[in-house]
Amino acid sequence: MILLSLNGCSQPSTLQEIRNEGVLHVITRVAPSIYYEGRGGPTGYDYELAKLFAEELGVKLRLRVADDNTEVLSVISRDFAHIGMAGLSAQPLFDNQYKSLPTGIEAQSIVVYNRDVERPESLSDLAGERLHLVSDSNHEYQLQAITNTASGVSWQVHPGLDAAGILARLETGELSYAVVSSNELELNHVFFPQVKQAFALGDAMQLAWLFPINQDDSLVNAAKAFMEKMRENGTIAQLAERFYGHLDHLNYVGARTFMHHVENRLPKYEGLFRENASVFNMDWRLLAAIGYQESHWRPNAVSPTGVRGLMMLTRNTANYIGINNRLDAEESIQGGAKYFRIVHEKIPDRIAEPDRTWFALASYNVGFGHLEDARRLTTSAGKNPDRWMDVKEFLPLLAQKEWYKKTRYGYARGHEPVLYVQNIRRYYDVLARVMKPTERVAAAPSSFVGLEQSADGRSNMDSPEEDAEHRASLPPELGMVPPTL
Repeated sequence: MILLSLNGCSQPSTLQEIRNEGVLHVITRVAPSIYYEGRGGPTGYDYELAKLFAEELGVKLRLRVADDNTEVLSVISRDFAHIGMAGLSAQPLFDNQYKSLPTGIEAQSIVVYNRDVERPESLSDLAGERLHLVSDSNHEYQLQAITNTASGVSWQVHPGLDAAGILARLETGELSYAVVSSNELELNHVFFPQVKQAFALGDAMQLAWLFPINQDDSLVNAAKAFMEKMRENGTIAQLAERFYGHLDHLNYVGARTFMHHVENRLPKYEGLFRENASVFNMDWRLLAAIGYQESHWRPNAVSPTGVRGLMMLTRNTANYIGINNRLDAEESIQGGAKYFRIVHEKIPDRIAEPDRTWFALASYNVGFGHLEDARRLTTSAGKNPDRWMDVKEFLPLLAQKEWYKKTRYGYARGHEPVLYVQNIRRYYDVLARVMKPTERVAAAPSSFVGLEQSADGRSNMDSPEEDAEHRASLPPELGMVPPTL
């Protein structure tokens, strides 16, 4: 009987072992596309998914940060972690080394170059040149697959560099040509305006989580079911919008101009942004980003419609918030911070960050009433009116008669608030990377100081009584129109 019992015993599955220990072990590397320490703590597309997966399993997420992909792959191949997050797509050579699971983000290997050298149209134009790439990437596999059709192309792998390091050397002209992943290029391109995109080496492929080949399928299957659930409930789409949905609105000229102004104009007003942001409980870099979108940090800016000053306040708005001289930088920044706090507090508390801030920015630009119209259109279409990625699809419809005639507040140039929010998000991203945050900001559960948390909200709208109360408490025009620059 004892022998039968022993023979009948089986090892617990990988999933059961994880639940028994209460820990999901993940190995990753630092990259804005995967994992990094944000102002509100760890974040990143893959990290947020992994955190949700651990919660789904009812266990803790334990993260180990590797120096590079070489270390990530080594740890996974030796079965020293349950999941590897390396920002790689599944490759044929992985078949006998790892199990993989797509994460919802697609990327291509992109040839990039310093704009002072001639643009290559294909690999044949790079005969005699050297491409530079990070180690253990998708790029070397792509290059090896097509070398037969492009003789004379060589490449050098840089084990000690990440994508940002490659791009930095391309920016200075130390390197002329390189290959980077399209998603990492999108996230970093604004910092390297001298870098230009040439062509892709192949089709876009989904990036994947990697699992040890010796694991049984219990964890992979659980992760597949989790990913499918996240796709169906819109979480993957929302995460993709959160990390990638605002990256295409700062071109070469805009990026160079912005960085020039960060160095030369921002220092004059940084103290005012910090001081007033602290008073009104917001991240000073967000306030500065709004100011840049409004006036490019010019205190004497005036638009054709009469809004003026660094924060481009309308006369009625300035009167409402007690600002006497809109062309005075200190008064203008104080007024902008105060008014944004008013607008932000009107956004329903159920809408979590960072979406609540994106809604507040849209309201700051186009007006609360028009924003509510767009949210009602969103509800009518069966989408979530408390989620920015849904509402921004419907704001542009306010410029079309067939749609705005159905709304309470009528016509609005609905494309403008979408671009307005996109631009400020991008400016904020840059400032968050290059500038320190305020030393101490009073936190509140629904505060917009961090911009790091996001969650779905309920879909019920404000009542007509609440709308009427809001209209009675605010000046007639809520939008702040950017000047002609």
